[in-house]
Amino acid sequence: MDGSIRDWQQRSTDQGKNFWHSSSFGPWLATPDEVPADRGAWKIQGRLNGTILQSSTIGQLIYGIEGLISYYSAIVELRAGDLISTGTCAGVGHGRKPPVYLRDGDVFEVEIDGVGVLRNRVVAET
Repeated sequence: MDGSIRDWQQRSTDQGKNFWHSSSFGPWLATPDEVPADRGAWKIQGRLNGTILQSSTIGQLIYGIEGLISYYSAIVELRAGDLISTGTCAGVGHGRKPPVYLRDGDVFEVEIDGVGVLRNRVVAET
């Protein structure tokens, strides 16, 4: 789950996604032996305060998992435990009309079938 810092993302996509505490992983990761052959069929959902904003499958990602691994392994040495962030499915708040932005106290969840639910409470900057 990445929390884009939109004002910074207008300058650079990478910088908008790399702030302290703006991304999180877990509480589960699936190892290759736990992943079914048809992982593209896995459902992924994003929920804000219990309301579904995003719903798709892993197979609908713009860049497939195999392609991402191939691309990044040509640039850097990938090692066991490395993570590759893939982006997200349609329905992000910034693209909605009117836009939907996270606020202090909101709870955002990402769920992937067979993996689990990642739940985060939004806390305003101090």
